[in-house]
Amino acid sequence: MLQPPTHPNSPTSSQLPIPSTSTPTPQPQALQNQDTATNLHNEDNILRTHNAQSTALLLRHLSPQEQQNSHSPPPEKQENQPLLHRESKERQLETSLVNKRAPQFPGSIYANASSPPAKSSSKSEKSEYDDGMLMKALEIRRKVTVEIFKDAMRKGKFGITYINNLASRLSDFIDYVMIQAASMKQLPEFSKSSYNIRAEAFIADSNVVALIRWLKHNSLSYPQIGRLICTSRGNIDSIRRLAEWLKLIHVKGRFIGVALTRTRENILERSLEELDEIVDYLEDNGLRRDWMGYVISRCPEILSFNMEEVKFRTEFYLNMGMDRNDFGTMLFDCPKVFGYLSVEEMNQKVAYLKEFGLNNEDVGRLLAFKPQLMICSIEDRWNPLVKYFYYLGISKDGMRRILNMKPMVFCVDLEKTIVPKVQFLRDIGVQEDAIGRVLARFPSLLTYRLYKKIRPVVIFLLTKAGVSQQNIGKVIALGPEVLGCSIVNKLDHNVKYFLSLGIPLPVLGGMVADFPMLLCYNIDVLRPKYRYLRRVMVRPLQDLIEFPRFFSYSLDERIIPRHKIMVENRINFKLRYMLASTDEEFNTRVDAAVRRCRRVEAGIMYEQPLDGQDDEVVQNNAM
Repeated sequence: MLQPPTHPNSPTSSQLPIPSTSTPTPQPQALQNQDTATNLHNEDNILRTHNAQSTALLLRHLSPQEQQNSHSPPPEKQENQPLLHRESKERQLETSLVNKRAPQFPGSIYANASSPPAKSSSKSEKSEYDDGMLMKALEIRRKVTVEIFKDAMRKGKFGITYINNLASRLSDFIDYVMIQAASMKQLPEFSKSSYNIRAEAFIADSNVVALIRWLKHNSLSYPQIGRLICTSRGNIDSIRRLAEWLKLIHVKGRFIGVALTRTRENILERSLEELDEIVDYLEDNGLRRDWMGYVISRCPEILSFNMEEVKFRTEFYLNMGMDRNDFGTMLFDCPKVFGYLSVEEMNQKVAYLKEFGLNNEDVGRLLAFKPQLMICSIEDRWNPLVKYFYYLGISKDGMRRILNMKPMVFCVDLEKTIVPKVQFLRDIGVQEDAIGRVLARFPSLLTYRLYKKIRPVVIFLLTKAGVSQQNIGKVIALGPEVLGCSIVNKLDHNVKYFLSLGIPLPVLGGMVADFPMLLCYNIDVLRPKYRYLRRVMVRPLQDLIEFPRFFSYSLDERIIPRHKIMVENRINFKLRYMLASTDEEFNTRVDAAVRRCRRVEAGIMYEQPLDGQDDEVVQNNAM
């Protein structure tokens, strides 16, 4: 029987292992060597292929002998390998032509991530490349410095969020640390130290972490701390020195940071002797020592002035007739009048106020009473307000009265505060020509809140005081002061008092329409006059209803003296003619009434009485 052909390398059937159910027998050594050769042959057929770039780079660095000794795939396999891309070949060729490699450092990157840049052919391109590399190096060095600073802050037990927020505000200080750490390379003890060690040593020596904790303890926010450290220009100790000085003049809490950061110039560069001289001068001119901290807190720009400018601004106000006590009070009420404005603005505003007919002393008293006027803008506040007052019919004298009585009117917003109240007066029936007189007579009306003060009083007059809808405009026009009275403490008590006298509510409303100030007097003033009217003068309640203005006259200086004159002459007048006249007119009326009474007693027909009043004189039969 013929045997089938066999491959030379393939094992024969006799060479194949025969499995056995019994204990396995070890294979011969020749059989193991044959299996190893077969596996090597299979590995040669499956080669590991690299990508084009790695293969080319490997072949270029291998020596010719190593390339010959290295195993290469068969020709038919080489044809199947991927070829190098044209762009990769050009880039590698360009790299191979570089005579001098670009400087590298830890963390550096190339403009092209796949390969280092080639040498520029022109000087401009080389300069741009060098500048770009330098900026990248500085940026990396800055990030390293920030991390070193954050690490120092973490050792100081600060929170992560606070550290990140503060570090974002310290760009100038980080640059200063970089410069100082680089310069420390020249010192013998740091000549062989790395940059990180030098930066850590500088931050530790500057005590900036302890200063940050101290400033935070004194209520300074991290934006204020960051700004202070950056403006200190490395002089960290000056911050603590100035903050301690501010505490001595009673600047407290978060206002220390405000005073340190809001000055027009770098206050950290000024000596404490100069600042003490400014404080002592202000104290000599009326500003109390315990007020100094409040003034500096609200206007730290004062510390930016030199001594000559401080003296000039002080004399500017004192020369207007303001004494030292008023000057100190003015600075306490509004510190910005001293340090916020320029000298030119101060002169312009004083000249503007004098156009209303005020002299230099009047302006001084006005500013001492309401210094906020100096902060208001002429173009934005005063000019529109003056034009509106002229439109309402208020004369220059009326504006001067408003300035003297309520200067705050010239500080409020025209569109949001004054115009709505004027429109409200129109809506309740106040005549157009009377609005200007109302405002000039009672300018405080313009400073009241419309919906919390003015409207509730009007509603009370309509619902509780008996004033009709037709008369409410008349009441406000005749007595705008009633809008300034408290409903609970004044108006309600007076209404209840008059109702207790037996006056009906509609009648009381008519009395208020004739004399609105009736509701503005204190009950302690009303009660003695009413008792004298009813018990001594023995007048009926109707006389009071007809003439409610009776309560406006003084009991001791007008009512009692004139009543005694009438009793002595045995005559009697109505309350209107008894009180609503001058002393000369009253004496003339009394003499005429006495002559008529004598003629009547003598049986002679008396002449027509003065003023055509037949009932002016009533013979007192009881006398």
